[in-house]
Amino acid sequence: MKIKKTYSFAFWSSFYITLLTAFALFLSAYFLLDIWLSFTYLLLYISIVFLFTFLIIQYRLEKFIYQRIKKIYDSVSILDKSDLNKTSITSDIDTLSREVQKFAESKQQQIRNLNLREGYRREFLGNISHELKTPLFTVQGYLLTLVDGAFKDEKISLKYLNRANKGVDRLISIVKDLDLISKLESADLNLNKQPFDMVKLVKDVFELLEMKAKKRNISLLLDKHYEFPMMVIGDVERYEQVLTNLIVNSIKYGKINGTTIISMEPYKGKKILVKVKDNGEGIKEDHLSRIFERFYRVDQSRSREQGGSGLGLSIVKHIIEAHNEQIFVKSKAFRGSEFSFTAEKLEQF
Repeated sequence: MKIKKTYSFAFWSSFYITLLTAFALFLSAYFLLDIWLSFTYLLLYISIVFLFTFLIIQYRLEKFIYQRIKKIYDSVSILDKSDLNKTSITSDIDTLSREVQKFAESKQQQIRNLNLREGYRREFLGNISHELKTPLFTVQGYLLTLVDGAFKDEKISLKYLNRANKGVDRLISIVKDLDLISKLESADLNLNKQPFDMVKLVKDVFELLEMKAKKRNISLLLDKHYEFPMMVIGDVERYEQVLTNLIVNSIKYGKINGTTIISMEPYKGKKILVKVKDNGEGIKEDHLSRIFERFYRVDQSRSREQGGSGLGLSIVKHIIEAHNEQIFVKSKAFRGSEFSFTAEKLEQF
């Protein structure tokens, strides 16, 4: 093992002090007291002096440096002196420099992460204000028009009330989705886990979204005929929401006259992997890391034209993670997207 530099410093300091005191003792005994010291006595004296001086110097060195470093931690508000106490005290300057540098780098990384999160927070507040403002102003506009006299025309008043009602429905949808995400994040949502057939659930969701898919002439397909059920354990209502959100997205951003294909396959023994694949416009690589954020939109203008709360993928991610499962995405611009998630397979299947 490499000897710490402070040990070397303490050793040579003790050596010189011992040598000096031994020489002084020898001179004093010989010239002043006229005594000839024995070799054994001199060796014992040298050993005791050397040992005590070495321990005192080493201890004082470590205490001295530790106190100075602690003052540095105390004087800089961003540093936490408790972090210093977690590591053993060292007075090796090189080691100390490396530790301080490592600590500073970790704090700088934390600062960068906090700045990044702050940027996301500002963006999120801007997005949610925009999402709420649009339907609110729409509702307000129609109601003010009715108040100004349009209510006298029965046909116009009915049309404007219906449009205002659609704006209120969108507001309710956004608030419900936000409430759901809040519950999922705080683990306040109780999952009703039970066995169910994933193949049957996919077919049920296909039926629910059949009319929406027909509007864009998009075919909803299974990749093959599943002769046997794919039994999994989970909250069937939440998994239905996951599939609905993913398939709705594939319809919205899929190619007209295109396809959305669902496949299921074994994954790592005790799981199955459900894939939702389309041949739509796809997602650029620089957006992939953020598509599960609340209100994050790859194409702001087109996304809002398509409607929705902008919370669908965020809800999907939270539901999957609430089941302690994983979600993946593969996509390239103009080559379609593939979202996949895992589910716990029922053991006997």
